[in-house]
Amino acid sequence: MKIVLITGASRGIGAASARCLATQGYVVAINYKSNHQAAEEVKSDILAAGGKAALFQADISDEQQVVAMFNAIETRLGHVTHLVNNAGVLQTQMRVEEMNAERINRMLTQNVTPYFICAREAIKHMRDSSYPVTSCAMVNVSSAASYLGGANEYVDYAAAKGAIDSFTTGLSLELAAEGIRVNGVRPGCIYTDIHADGGEPNRVDRVAEFLPLKRGGTPAEVANAIAWLLSDEASYATGTFIDLAGGK
Repeated sequence: MKIVLITGASRGIGAASARCLATQGYVVAINYKSNHQAAEEVKSDILAAGGKAALFQADISDEQQVVAMFNAIETRLGHVTHLVNNAGVLQTQMRVEEMNAERINRMLTQNVTPYFICAREAIKHMRDSSYPVTSCAMVNVSSAASYLGGANEYVDYAAAKGAIDSFTTGLSLELAAEGIRVNGVRPGCIYTDIHADGGEPNRVDRVAEFLPLKRGGTPAEVANAIAWLLSDEASYATGTFIDLAGGK
C-alpha cells in the first residue's frame, strides 16, 4: 500500500498534490499546522472522489511534533512510503539591508530544518515498510527563487530554497544504493496564497508579463510533476529537479 505524507497540505501546492495523488492510488496523510477547516475540505474532496485520506496536525518546525505525527500515521494508516516535503513560509517583501537576524533565522528554521526532520523520519518508515523500498520516493518542493535569487523581495527565502536544492542532491546520493529516490520541483510564480503572506496577494499577475509563457502557473501543474517524480515511471530519476517557472 502506498502511503504518502504531504506537509502543508491544506492549501496551494500541497492541497493540489493531495488531491492528485489520491486519484493515483495513494493513501494520503494530510499534514497541516493550524487551518483545520481547509485541511478537512481537502480530505472531504478526496473521500468524495473515492480516495483515502486522513488528517495529521503538526507544526513541522517542532521535532517532537514531527516524530509524534509519524507515529500517528503508522498507527492509523501504516508506514509512510512516499513523502512530499512542501510546507514553507514567506515573510513581507524587503531588501537584505532591512532584514534582522530574527527574520532570517525564522526563514531558515521554518523552511529548511523541517525538510531534514521529515525526511529522516520518512527514511525509517520506508525501510520498515512491507512496500518495496526500491519503489519508495520523496520530492522536496523548492523554488525557482533558489537560482533566481529573489532580489529586492525574498533573498532569505531564496537562500533557504537553495539549501533545499543542496539537501535534495546530497540525500539522493546517500539513499541511491537502497533505491530510495529523492527529487525536487522548483515552482516559479504559481497562483497560491503564499504571496499574500509576503504582502502582495496579486504578485503573480504583476510579474506574469515578464515570464516567457506570459502567465502564472497553477498548483495542479506542479502537483502533476510531483506525482510523476514519485511514481515508478520516474524510476531512473534521482537527484533530479523539474523547473516549473514558465520558462524563467
